[in-house]
Amino acid sequence: MPEGSDSLPRLYGDLAHLWPLMSPPEDYAVEASHWRGALRRVLGPGRHHILDLGCGGGHNLGHLTSDFDAAAVDLSEQMLAHSRRLNPSVTHHQGDMRTVRLGRTFDAVLIHDAIDYMLTEGDLRATFATASAHLREGGVLIAAPDHYRETFEPPAVDERTSTSDGMRLTYVEVSTDPDPSDTRIETVYVFLVEESGSLAVHVDRHVTGIFPLAIWERLLSEAGFAPERVDYPVAEDGRPMYLWVGVKTSVVFSETHLAAGRQRY
Repeated sequence: MPEGSDSLPRLYGDLAHLWPLMSPPEDYAVEASHWRGALRRVLGPGRHHILDLGCGGGHNLGHLTSDFDAAAVDLSEQMLAHSRRLNPSVTHHQGDMRTVRLGRTFDAVLIHDAIDYMLTEGDLRATFATASAHLREGGVLIAAPDHYRETFEPPAVDERTSTSDGMRLTYVEVSTDPDPSDTRIETVYVFLVEESGSLAVHVDRHVTGIFPLAIWERLLSEAGFAPERVDYPVAEDGRPMYLWVGVKTSVVFSETHLAAGRQRY
């Protein structure tokens, strides 16, 4: 779910109804097993309290709620509506992962691929500050960006067709890097929706961030986390993916620090 972009892509607005068909909850079972394993390895047994920032439709979170008590944040009210239906036991909040403050702490903060919508180092700094503000000492941040500067090979193309309740959705996704010198890539989605004998075609453009692995490690360390990069072999195209698992060791962010970061980036 985008946080760093100026406006929401259509997938998180008028096309949000396509999300459960585009990316069904059952497809997240394998991914969620990696998240559960990372949580258990750091936190141990017990029903720990977790916060999902940028939860989207709640599809990854839905595989974790049987083991953990959860709260969730997303910028899109339409995506939160999906998550509320799927995860009725979760407390949901609308907010921006860079600035939201819930006034409580958790044992873990999770950020799935919504972290991709952080477009600058300043965005990442602010997000890690949010995570730190919501974590107890010794709590853990887990994040999973889709791409890194070292692993992204444009153009990246994906397509899928799914059918449910009389609707057939076919989408084509193409990701490119118009300017390899900056920290942004672009993805264009073309959705073909067949329903009741008619065909609708929709186009949606997403701008997401891309950073070298070293930037992730440095910014997490600066934010007071002890970062560990864990193999996360879930990409259908076989590209390397990682979970960043960072235990909170100290609080290093101040409002002055954040303000300076926003001015710089």
